[in-house]
Amino acid sequence: MTEHEVVDPNYDWDGFGFDTRQVHAGERPYGADGDRVVPIHMSNAFRFDSFQHTWDRFSGEDDGQLYSRHRNPTSEVAEARVASLEGGTGAVAVASGSAAIASTMLSLLEAGDHFISTASIYSGTQLMFNRSLRRLGIEVDYVWDWRSRDEWEALIRPNTKAIFTESIPNPKNDIVDIAFVAEIAHAHGIPLIVDNTIASPYLIRPIEHGADIVVHSSTKFLGGHGAGLSGVIVDGGRFDWAATEGRYPLLTERQHPGKPSFVEAAGDRAFEQYVRLTSVYDYGPAISPFNAFLLQQGMETLSLRMQRHVDSARAIAEWLVGQSGVVSVDYAGLPGGRDSELAQRLYGGRSGSVFALTVIGGLEGARTFIDHLRVFSRMTNIGDVRSLAIHPGTTTHLLFSEEYRLRLGIEPGLVRLSIGLETVDDLIADLEDALAAVVRVHG
Repeated sequence: MTEHEVVDPNYDWDGFGFDTRQVHAGERPYGADGDRVVPIHMSNAFRFDSFQHTWDRFSGEDDGQLYSRHRNPTSEVAEARVASLEGGTGAVAVASGSAAIASTMLSLLEAGDHFISTASIYSGTQLMFNRSLRRLGIEVDYVWDWRSRDEWEALIRPNTKAIFTESIPNPKNDIVDIAFVAEIAHAHGIPLIVDNTIASPYLIRPIEHGADIVVHSSTKFLGGHGAGLSGVIVDGGRFDWAATEGRYPLLTERQHPGKPSFVEAAGDRAFEQYVRLTSVYDYGPAISPFNAFLLQQGMETLSLRMQRHVDSARAIAEWLVGQSGVVSVDYAGLPGGRDSELAQRLYGGRSGSVFALTVIGGLEGARTFIDHLRVFSRMTNIGDVRSLAIHPGTTTHLLFSEEYRLRLGIEPGLVRLSIGLETVDDLIADLEDALAAVVRVHG
């Protein structure tokens, strides 16, 4: 008789499908009680076994918990899950998307350095670059047409140390070809950072297209429920930091006698460990264990939510075209637009669920439209299960000059929509009522 065997649960999810990994990646055994859901480790610090154990943790001989500003068992699950879904070697979770971007940039750049960004990026990120980073002596230039190799080449300098872009910018839903930008960055030995907040790894995985670092405002689609702030930095593990001739010395050079550099010690996880133990540890944008729990819970349903988000957004964008009161619809997946071929090739025509429409009547038309919405919430967030609407010109882009807003395509009548999970017919009916009001008042 064959001896009965009980096999252990699986904890290595490499090679499994996306839907399986979004539920399981990062899990490990927890305690003696058999917790099936990841516990929330609400502890700011962790006990050491001995004097030597403490010493080994702080010296890096023993890679484990020090303090929740450094890492936390709950956040580690969320980090491993995002890294798995994005195809990275590791990830660091922080308190917000802004914290993820700032920690990444401050890890790569210092006073006297320069970087380049596409101009279509989110307004809040531009303000950080133009205001906070400039105060630290870090310069930025913007590329207005990412398709123009000549424009990129004209801006790259000897002290250019990073390129930043977004997979799907908001509010205009214009798409960037990550592979094209990555080719330019790597020709100059520069890492490419991609904000993948709006697309999420369900729609595109930038590392597969040549990105070196991926950042998320995981407050949005990864978390999905509008309940907690979080951000994530993902290390692609492919950039050859050792070949950069000392341009990133904190990464590549030994900082203490007898201790290896981050590249020597961590290999393809060098940037993850570096950003965790320098910018994130030094500045302290630690994620709350509770918010890390909300993030990993949200990711369990990412593919299901994203499918509904993008299907509804496509249907609503198609319906809006030609409606009375609508001047234009900025949704790359619609046929005939500048980005439609790229949207079809990269996203199957389903270019996310955050896009813009412009209504007649300019600013006052937008006011009438937004004030007559009853199902859409008037909110600044995106990626929520709820559908949201906001007027960028008087909110997210308010601090930009009118001339700059117009150059970005932010017309006075432009309204940003984030399509949620409600019944699509109910959303269309709400938009129809609001547009009818616009036509009555401004038509």
